Amino acid sequence: MLERAFATFSMSSLILISGVVSAAEHEKPVKHLARQAYSIHTAHGDASLPMEISVDLTKIHPEITRAAIVFHGKGRNVEGYFAALERAARDAGHDADGTLLWAPQFLREEDVGAHHLATQFLRWHAGSWTAGEPASGPLPLSSFDVIDAMLATLADRQRFPNLTTVVLIGHSGGGQLLNRYAIVRKSARTMVGVHLRFVIANPSSYFYFSDDRPQRNGSFAAFQEVACPAFNQWKYGPANAPPYVVATYPADWQRYEQEYAKADVIYLLGSDDTDPAQADLDSSCAGEAEGPERLDRGKSYFRYLESRHPQDFGQRLWFVRGVAHVGSRMVESPCAIAAVFEHGDCAEISAGAKP
Repeated sequence: MLERAFATFSMSSLILISGVVSAAEHEKPVKHLARQAYSIHTAHGDASLPMEISVDLTKIHPEITRAAIVFHGKGRNVEGYFAALERAARDAGHDADGTLLWAPQFLREEDVGAHHLATQFLRWHAGSWTAGEPASGPLPLSSFDVIDAMLATLADRQRFPNLTTVVLIGHSGGGQLLNRYAIVRKSARTMVGVHLRFVIANPSSYFYFSDDRPQRNGSFAAFQEVACPAFNQWKYGPANAPPYVVATYPADWQRYEQEYAKADVIYLLGSDDTDPAQADLDSSCAGEAEGPERLDRGKSYFRYLESRHPQDFGQRLWFVRGVAHVGSRMVESPCAIAAVFEHGDCAEISAGAKP
């Protein structure tokens, strides 16, 4: 099994090898690659990931007290998400001083081929990176392993002696990634003294800890498996989780759920993200079991967790008024600025959420 420890990292400019190949059959390659590279060194070899970042990771940064990491959606347009995070930081003004901005790019197989990237760049089959599945090359690293490595870099007290807060914000596919990662993450061991917040925006689906799914009347009931045998398979439920996940017994999942319910999680839902035919919406039977569209699915999931944890629920639900499924508008919204930089506030929160 691949060792899940990362001793060192490096960053460099992204070097491309010239050439032209045809687009992949199922999806066009991403148009733009991030300008720098983040390298992960393991006992089994090295791998790299494109990224945008606001500082030089090889230098010491006593001025950094907060880090904000944004995770792109299915389209992998990292430059758009990073630019939106930069605009949000500018709008936050002095409250964003001392904040590191970071945006990794999770590539598909066709991206690496089309841009003729060097072989050490990680790539995933289709959108499997959103679920923490192993990369198809050059090493079977989970996208969760990548987040662990990034957080371990930030937890280096020699390099970031004054870091106190890390906020991870993901939209759409990035929101799916963070929902699952926040549940099964191993980073708690390395983030001693650093507060983690997860901002999960407009994902297509969520991880359910039980067989219950939302009903039309607002209640929850055990889902009829005959209608969708895969409804409880990972990433919708715990069955057949990827190798990163160490849970093997019900008690493990109970512990995951208890810890997740207490975690600092803010769900950001666009009030207009209500199109059941939106092109990137998960229309599988497992996805449809969670609700007809993203706004409904997000509100149902929050009620589901809140009902299961009436005493120890620490999460919040905020609505971004007038925004549909547009990543840039979500990331630079006043609600996201409040969540990421603690500047201003969000005008509309759920009645059951903490202000």
